[in-house]
Amino acid sequence: MSSVALNPNLDTLPVYVPGKPIEEVAREVGLEAASIVKLASNENPLGPSPKALAAMERVLRNLHLYPDGNAFYLKRKLAETLGVEPANLILGNGSNEIIEFIGHAALQPGDEVVVSQYCFAVYPIVTALFGAKLVTVPAKDFGCDIPAMLKAITPRTKVLFLANPNNPTGTLTAKDELARLIAEVPPNVLIALDEAYIEFLDDPFDSLGAVKSGQRPNLILMRTFSKIFGLAGLRLGYGIAVPSLIAAIEKVRQPFNLNSIAQAGALAALDDGDHLVATRESNRRGRDYLEATFRSLGLEYVPSAANFVLAKVGDGARVFAELQCRGLITRPMASYQLPEWLRITVGTQAENERFVAALRAVLGK
Repeated sequence: MSSVALNPNLDTLPVYVPGKPIEEVAREVGLEAASIVKLASNENPLGPSPKALAAMERVLRNLHLYPDGNAFYLKRKLAETLGVEPANLILGNGSNEIIEFIGHAALQPGDEVVVSQYCFAVYPIVTALFGAKLVTVPAKDFGCDIPAMLKAITPRTKVLFLANPNNPTGTLTAKDELARLIAEVPPNVLIALDEAYIEFLDDPFDSLGAVKSGQRPNLILMRTFSKIFGLAGLRLGYGIAVPSLIAAIEKVRQPFNLNSIAQAGALAALDDGDHLVATRESNRRGRDYLEATFRSLGLEYVPSAANFVLAKVGDGARVFAELQCRGLITRPMASYQLPEWLRITVGTQAENERFVAALRAVLGK
């Protein structure tokens, strides 16, 4: 055993368990990888934009060169798209890295972090990593109880994390409640609003307005290219906040944290509005189909505003395992204290139909 004195927080640090990759499941169940459908990690079933693929291929011959450490062109294009300034943006290796930046910049041992029950698993992990105390507010109808979260804030609170739509439940916080949260959280508490699935909404809350006005310098928005843009394999996310907060957080960002391929792919993806529209429409049809199926099977589910649906299937571990043996990867929810539930990513119509047929067989319905 090593005698090196390690960070004591590692002893109790939760471990993030991602959705299983196709290749691993293929080895486990003895199926060809091409026959397996993954509906576990909220990925875009339509894949990346063709424009992004072409742009990434053009970069390959220059991989002997370091990437632009400040991602000048991507940051400028993203700022134009959002209607903000480049100084309002920080880029990360997935929005997960933005969450970790927040931990580095804002948390010390003994601080408190407020989250909702059924929050994204990385919030508790980052909280524990920096020795802070997690304050979990019970959910209301599987969603965030904003009045209760406001009441949970104490003089020791440094960060409040809230995802909208929420992962893994798919719930959407009402606009008036979000406005109340942003207005009433004390200015010394950082509001980290996770909007990884915002592009799936037809009429989202204008969180950008609060940043542009400069009136809420304690607000940071987190978004990603992993979901609707179909670029999860690139690991590229970003934060949006007032320039002073961005400048402070930039101090903890590692140099060259975004590789050249990711920058080129994201830059091109921003120009492919047709791909976003197609993805949004495909997701709407597939989500409606899955929810209608759950109703017809008499299964409880949480109406979703994102690209997945949380459904109560009984013995979640058993159903997950039996679906996996049939070549369908879903996400069991026991690690979220929801052992009877599965989270199912919306796939293509063919993938959705295959999942439904397998689920009926497993449940005997």
